[in-house]
Amino acid sequence: MTSKTPLLDRIKVPADLRQLPESDLRQVADELRTETIDAVSVTGGHLGAGLGVVELTVALHHVFDTPRDKIIWDVGHQAYPHKILTGRRDRIRTLRMGGGLSGFTKRAESDYDAFGAAHSSTSISAALGMAVARDLGAENNNVVAVIGDGSMSAGMAYEAMNNAGALKSRLIVILNDNDMSIAPPVGAMSAYLARLASGSYASLRQTVKQIASHLPKPLYERAKRAEEYGRGFVTGGTLFEEMGFYYVGPIDGHNLDHLLPVLKNVRDMPSGPVLVHVVTQKGKGYAPAEASADKYHGVTTFDVVTGAQAKPKANAPSYTRVFADSLIQEAEQDDRIVAITAAMPSGTGLDIFGKRFPARTFDVGIAEQHAVTFAAGLAAEGYKPFCAIYSTFLQRGYDQVAHDVDLQKLPVRFAMDRAGLVGADGPTHAGAFDIAYLGCLPNMVVMAASDEAELVHMVATAVAYDEGPIAFRYPRGEGVGCEMPARGEILEIGKGRIVRQGSKIAILSLGTRLAEALHAAEDLEQRGFSTTVADARFAKPLDIGLVRRLAANHEVLITVEEGSRGGFGAYVLHQLAEDGMLDRGLKVRSMTLPDAYQDHDKPEKMYAAAGLDARGIVAKALLALGDERGAAQALIA
Repeated sequence: MTSKTPLLDRIKVPADLRQLPESDLRQVADELRTETIDAVSVTGGHLGAGLGVVELTVALHHVFDTPRDKIIWDVGHQAYPHKILTGRRDRIRTLRMGGGLSGFTKRAESDYDAFGAAHSSTSISAALGMAVARDLGAENNNVVAVIGDGSMSAGMAYEAMNNAGALKSRLIVILNDNDMSIAPPVGAMSAYLARLASGSYASLRQTVKQIASHLPKPLYERAKRAEEYGRGFVTGGTLFEEMGFYYVGPIDGHNLDHLLPVLKNVRDMPSGPVLVHVVTQKGKGYAPAEASADKYHGVTTFDVVTGAQAKPKANAPSYTRVFADSLIQEAEQDDRIVAITAAMPSGTGLDIFGKRFPARTFDVGIAEQHAVTFAAGLAAEGYKPFCAIYSTFLQRGYDQVAHDVDLQKLPVRFAMDRAGLVGADGPTHAGAFDIAYLGCLPNMVVMAASDEAELVHMVATAVAYDEGPIAFRYPRGEGVGCEMPARGEILEIGKGRIVRQGSKIAILSLGTRLAEALHAAEDLEQRGFSTTVADARFAKPLDIGLVRRLAANHEVLITVEEGSRGGFGAYVLHQLAEDGMLDRGLKVRSMTLPDAYQDHDKPEKMYAAAGLDARGIVAKALLALGDERGAAQALIA
């Protein structure tokens, strides 16, 4: 009989788990699931994915000699149970909090996190690299990549599998098939996996194996060949086998009696890549998550008993919602507007657009490269595609942005959500680089909304602009609570605006730091320094006339942006240098995100640490004027 004494308390590291008999693992899994639910109820985070792999996590750490054997979790959404089992249980209630555990795998955090991941579909490539390194070093450890079915919509996964099949390195890939990534999976690959997991295929393999087990060896070999032939007859063979993988499955990912022997067998295979197809349920074991449409993918803090999530106070509409509503309003008037998302319909607001215009909404799966060139094809035929992709994820399709869109001057509209810092999701999800990586492209127009009303205008401007590609960026979260226009106005391309007039200090802001710039101006005014505040609106083309006026009429010019070095501030400095304005005693300072990846925390704390709040702007202005003491006092005020 299984002991009712808590077992999870006895597991500090996976070596402790491996000391337990297999008969105890069911209890460990149940306790691990409960601990995961309780922890995430306190911190918020990615719940459903972790609940779906509890048994798989227990089985992997029981069968494999981690950390010597490497487990690479794709994306990292499902890694909370893994963190609990690998020496981090005492800190699990600090997930995604300042100074606490990362919400994703992170090499600097633990030896058990073999590879850092928060963007999808990288695990097989990384695992293959580790396997080849092992072979080159004449080692014999195992390398296991765990990848979800949603991540299999990305081409990178197949590039890695194609290479692995050719190299024939000993590699284990576990396909976690839960029929649900963040949104329902789309495309032919999803349908293919569903066919593999269908009753006819599974029952065929099981029936043949049962019969074959009672046959003499010569007949067993014939039966084995017959099973392979029958499998091919029913399903056309498996794509994975055609790519050089030995395919095992599908198996029940919640049944330890199935998982353990399979994992032991593939662990002991002498050579070649193998793929284990595991079928799981996202949100498994927690009724509210099982019943949720998105299987509780990302949650705020919640009540464990009811599953009710804490609702943030709504002072203003979210930028995401403003974008979606504005695009719907424009699409009502223009039937050439279409919308594209890369597996993030709810995150980008295109789920709302899709309900209104289902035939004009395209979810291409986790395939940003394809999304961009797909949009280019639509633009080439006269449509107005809005490619809504988080800033950090658009990086994955950068070559396509440059070559397929910008070089051909095709009018694709890029709506970049999550610009700037994003809080709990940390550096992997921060939209820090888009101003720099888009602004260097010759034909690109780059806008940044300073508030939700400006975002409405920028959607309208993007609709009207047909001369080439245009991008606009906006942050995560709520707007500032400004008065909203009834309809977006078309902005003049490359023209900013003065929002406060002064005479000594000029603050030129790009994006939603405008509110902090205005607070800083009030502080400076009280200190006796008349301050102008301007909203650049455009990083490219730069409002050269505005920059020249600010430079000519002020002693200090400060640029502020929620982006990396090499972006808007660099463009302004370049223009001033070309104009010779830097030779006339003008004091110019550029305020950007730091040249480092900032760890997760509350956004306001992250911006304060970056110096991009009102106090930081005041201190920067005072330093430019030579008032070091005043600057120091401003930072602690």
